[in-house]
Amino acid sequence: MLEGWRVGVVIPARNEEQFIANVLENLPEWVDLAVVVDDGSTDSTKKRATEANAKCPVTVLWGQGEGVGASIDRGHRHLLQNLAQPFASVVMAGDDQMSPEDLPNVLHPVVRGECDHVKGNRGLHSNGFEGMPRIRRWATTLLSWFTTLAAGQPVGDPQCGYTATSSTVLASWNWERSWKGYGYPNHWLIWLSTQGWRWKEVPVQSIYRNETSGLKPLRFFCTVGPMMALEHHRRNIAWLKPPHLLPHTWFALLAYAIGWSALLPFMSNDLEVALIGRGVPSVAITLFFWTIAHVFDRTAARTRKELRSNAKA
Repeated sequence: MLEGWRVGVVIPARNEEQFIANVLENLPEWVDLAVVVDDGSTDSTKKRATEANAKCPVTVLWGQGEGVGASIDRGHRHLLQNLAQPFASVVMAGDDQMSPEDLPNVLHPVVRGECDHVKGNRGLHSNGFEGMPRIRRWATTLLSWFTTLAAGQPVGDPQCGYTATSSTVLASWNWERSWKGYGYPNHWLIWLSTQGWRWKEVPVQSIYRNETSGLKPLRFFCTVGPMMALEHHRRNIAWLKPPHLLPHTWFALLAYAIGWSALLPFMSNDLEVALIGRGVPSVAITLFFWTIAHVFDRTAARTRKELRSNAKA
């Protein structure tokens, strides 16, 4: 236990026979239960996990290659069934790229009631993104921008999967709506924002070796990009109607529509005509009004969190 809270650790793993034992053996003894979810490995991951000399209880679950998101969900749900609340569920990768030294830093905001979900941000650490391949740094920057837009809250390192989540969040989660693959952290943040849960980022170490990532950038962007766009609009629509009616979202919708009006040739309005007549490019008008829409959207996101916090109080 940590400060009166039980602690579970979910470890999604696929073909991690080199690292999984080290991940388990370095977990502190105050972890109440570690759950390894072997997502259809073809190597000795399950055997190494079972034989690891861990200082805490370990359970190994077997998956069928459904994806890292499905594995994390399976681990969370196992903790819900086997740990008494309150507890915090930490996600650590099976590839040993997340330092156990960061565990208290990731957990403290949750167990102290500062927020409901914490995620690591490698960019906030003193070493920054040291060791991260350049193309992954670019992708992280781009995904940070897109996830910020989709969630309505600033996100500095969306793809870092080192997280801690309150059991209160897990107990109310809609598991049927969860994303199954690599875009899981992005989807999670958008839905946390939609429901008004409080979350923050904390510094964690960036650990990289010479391993090859299984992530295919083009395929990732082609699948996760549309998902974030869809969830962004679903979030906004949810805030346009009771019981979570947020007036700022209506202003965001108006600014968003004016932006489209300036961009599409078959749409027009008097303001657009006046601005274009003064030499302002239509693209500049669109970007200006979409920026205003995002400002209103962020305000709505803050209001949604305040409403949930007040309801809990």
